[in-house]
Amino acid sequence: MAAGPILIGIPGYELDERSRQQLLHPAVGGVVIFTRNFNNKSQLIELVKSIRDVGEPRPLICVDQEGGRVQRLREGFTPLPALDTLGRLYAEEPVRAVDFAYRHARVMAAEMLACGIDLSFAPVLDLDRGSSVIGTRSFSGSTNTVVQLGRAYLAGMHDAGMKTTGKHYPGHGSVAADSHTDDVADQRSLAQLECEDLVPFEQLAENLDALMIAHVVYSQVDAVPAGYSSKWLQNYLRQAKGYRGVIMSDDLGMHAARVAGNLAERCGQCLAAGCDLALVCKPEDVEELLMQIDQPRPNAGHAITSLYGQCRLSHAEMAAMDSPGGGEWRQWQESLRRLT
Repeated sequence: MAAGPILIGIPGYELDERSRQQLLHPAVGGVVIFTRNFNNKSQLIELVKSIRDVGEPRPLICVDQEGGRVQRLREGFTPLPALDTLGRLYAEEPVRAVDFAYRHARVMAAEMLACGIDLSFAPVLDLDRGSSVIGTRSFSGSTNTVVQLGRAYLAGMHDAGMKTTGKHYPGHGSVAADSHTDDVADQRSLAQLECEDLVPFEQLAENLDALMIAHVVYSQVDAVPAGYSSKWLQNYLRQAKGYRGVIMSDDLGMHAARVAGNLAERCGQCLAAGCDLALVCKPEDVEELLMQIDQPRPNAGHAITSLYGQCRLSHAEMAAMDSPGGGEWRQWQESLRRLT
C-alpha cells in the first residue's frame, strides 16, 4: 500500500467498503475522525482497529480534540476546558496554569492514544485578537502567555507519546473572518506578523512536529492563501526558518480554500507549494477528489510514519483511566473537569 499525502474523512461508525477502497487509493495516507464517526468508546476502538488493518504502511489516524467547543469525542472521555480558560488562569496564577496546560495535553493525548488514534491536531497557537473562529480556542491574545502555556502543552503531548501540530500557521487569530465560510485576508506586513502572530510558532518550533497552515491571504507576502504559497512554505518556513517538521493543509473543503479551483487543483497546488499532507474532510469531497485524480500523488510515507503515536501508558494506568479509584491519573482527570 502506498502512503499518499491526503488525509480523508469517512462517513459513519464503521469502515464501510467504499471507505476501505478509498483508503487503498494510492493518494490516501490516513483518516481524520469526526463526531459523526463516534457513538461510544468501544465502537471507536473497533473503527480505529479496522482502519489500522487496511494495509501497510498503516493509515495515520487523526482527530481534533482541542477541548472546549472543539472536542470531537466526548462521552467516555475527560471534558477538556477551552484553552482560553488556561490563559485566564495564567493571568492570576501562572505556575498553576502552566501545570494545568501540561495536564490538559497529557490527558488528552493519552486518552486518544489508548484508543489507537495517532494524532490530535493540537495545540492552537493563534493569538486571540478578534477572530470569530479562533476566540476561546486560543490560550490568549498575549504572545508570552501563548508561548509559556504552549511550551507546557507540547511537553505534555510528547510525554504521553503523541506528536504535536501547531495551528494555524502563520496565525489566524488577528483577522475577524472565518475561513470555513469566508475569504480571509490579513493586510499586515511580514515585519508586523513577526512581532505578533508568528512569535509562538517561532519560539516553539523545535517542539512542533507538524504545522497546519491557515487558509488566509497575507497580502503583503503573497496574493494566495498561505497553504498555496511557496513564498510562505518553501522560501520562508523551510529555507529562511529551517523548519524540518511536517507541513499540512487545513481542510481543502473550506470556503477560503476554493480560490485554487476544484478539489484536485486545490490538492495539487498545496502540495506543489510545499505541504506534505492535505486534508479533505467531508466524505462527499473525498469521493469527488478521488474521481478527479488521474495521476499518482507524491509518496508521503515519511510524513505519515513520522506522526505515528506511541501510547506510553502502563496497563495499570490504562485501567485507572476508567476506574473510580484511579489514583493520581484519576485526580488529573477530575481536576480538568473542575476547571471546565
